[in-house]
Amino acid sequence: MQVVRTIVWVLLVVALALFSIANWTPVSLRVWDGLVIDTMLPALVILAFALGFVPMWLLHRAAQWQAKRRIAALELAARPVPVPVAPPAPPPPAPPSLAPYPQSAEPAASPAEPAPPPSPTLGPDA
Repeated sequence: MQVVRTIVWVLLVVALALFSIANWTPVSLRVWDGLVIDTMLPALVILAFALGFVPMWLLHRAAQWQAKRRIAALELAARPVPVPVAPPAPPPPAPPSLAPYPQSAEPAASPAEPAPPPSPTLGPDA
């Protein structure tokens, strides 16, 4: 696409150069009653071309800029957002005991009582 654009611009410049060479004649341009401008015809043609081209080119660039901004905003809105995974909640605290003093889960063995003997295990012969 860049090559085609360059070829078009080169052809336009060559056509303007050939037109300028063929029509290099002075022209009197009366702007107001007392204001007369003496210039060459190619300068007048280039000025008329610029007066028509530049505003439309600026309008095109502004529309292109606005479209790019809108597309970028839509792409940003369509991008999936990673959802952070929350760690599991800690277990709720145990309710307080109703006893006046805290008690342990296993009662402590008194030193006066001997430990119970281990139960006999049944072997493979039984």
